[in-house]
Amino acid sequence: MKKKLYKAGEALPFASSGGLGDVIGSLPIALSEQKEDDIRVILPLYGQVTEKYRKKMKFLFSKTIKLSWRNQYCGVFEYKQKGVTYYFLDNEYYFKRASLYGEFDDAERFAFFCRAAMEILPDIDFIPDILHAHDWHAALSVIYLKQCYAKIDERFKDTKAIFTIHNIQYQGIYDFAILGDVFGLMESDREIVEYDGCINLLKGAIVCADRVTTVSPTYAREILSPKFSHGLDTVLGLFSFKLSGILNGIDKDYYNPSKDTEIFANFSSRNTDGKALCKSGLQRMLGLPERDVPLIAVISRLVSHKGLDLVMLAGEDLLRDDVQLVVLGMGDKSYESYFEGLAERFPEKCKTLITYNRDLSKRIYSAADIFLMPSKSEPCGLAQMICSRYGAVPVIHETGGLYDSIKDIGCAGDGNGFTFAAYSAYEMLGSVTRATDMFKNNRDEFEKLRKKVMRVDFSWKQSALSYKELYNQF
Repeated sequence: MKKKLYKAGEALPFASSGGLGDVIGSLPIALSEQKEDDIRVILPLYGQVTEKYRKKMKFLFSKTIKLSWRNQYCGVFEYKQKGVTYYFLDNEYYFKRASLYGEFDDAERFAFFCRAAMEILPDIDFIPDILHAHDWHAALSVIYLKQCYAKIDERFKDTKAIFTIHNIQYQGIYDFAILGDVFGLMESDREIVEYDGCINLLKGAIVCADRVTTVSPTYAREILSPKFSHGLDTVLGLFSFKLSGILNGIDKDYYNPSKDTEIFANFSSRNTDGKALCKSGLQRMLGLPERDVPLIAVISRLVSHKGLDLVMLAGEDLLRDDVQLVVLGMGDKSYESYFEGLAERFPEKCKTLITYNRDLSKRIYSAADIFLMPSKSEPCGLAQMICSRYGAVPVIHETGGLYDSIKDIGCAGDGNGFTFAAYSAYEMLGSVTRATDMFKNNRDEFEKLRKKVMRVDFSWKQSALSYKELYNQF
């Protein structure tokens, strides 16, 4: 039995801001179901963790964590769920904040998290065979393991490190003034973390890890090129022998239209009658006319790499057709203003909701006929899998995990959506039009496609097997 430890900045259902939370909330559980290994997860105890979970946690102990010249309190709480043991690290100064990330002292906050996560392991009598860290918030765990603990503590010398890049755009870049003062690293560690004259934690983890993964095979190839690497293609090229991509999955129990209590009516691929009730329910809720026209949904962070510039170029042309559009998300003010303006100009056809609300998103997924996801780059993407589960046919740009998970219906009958290869508003509009034309002019074929996409297995089962194969290399 191998001991496997996951470290990340978030996980469902405790605290999450996006896809990383979905992954850490699902992957360890999927692996634990095989009952072969001891699976544990370490997370920050954020203020957002609700009393529902806090009252079930067991306080284990507290200790002082030395972070450079600082001596900080760390409380350790244990929570068990579905065969996985979770440890929550408590320090209200660092983690009782309004948001998970984006704070002025994120460097110090997550340095504390990574240092504390290493320091408590002997106390809980768990020295992992495999440490699996995710994204830059946990990158220092890999660096600390290889540059410090494995060198001074015999117990860690055989621990292997896997580092997963969820989005290479976010790298943990800081001035060298905090190398020792905040991170507690030595001058001899400079070359490990140095990139382009700065500390780059993602680069350091890539150098130190035994294996590096991304969240889809295509993204693993893409980030070797300057177009997608955000400057790290040279480093990744040097360490490409470590690199592989494994497509994420989704939690089929959480995203289950046949049992979901948050949507207007339940349905399944065998009986989709409830889909129409979900659509009319959402139309009533949003004040849209209750008409049987193609309902197109966009659920996204409103930022540039999500391809929203294409939607801005083609939005009015799209709404000249007999369709409805619902947009849910928040982000850059320019996109928020555009979509709010679009809804004002087309009040009978378009509704814009500037918010992040997981329950509302499920109502939109369940109501939509077509889901538009034109991302410029997309490491994996989960929305195209979730919308498929809820019977919304995806329209995607062929990039990253979108390309790995959605194939055009023109692909010898094996497709499960509509795709476009060139990153262009014209190409995007063409694929959306193919989808809306099928809905309006060949409804039987569209309903057949809808049921087909609902049956695609995007569960963690296959992904967990791929990770198991990776772990078994050690």
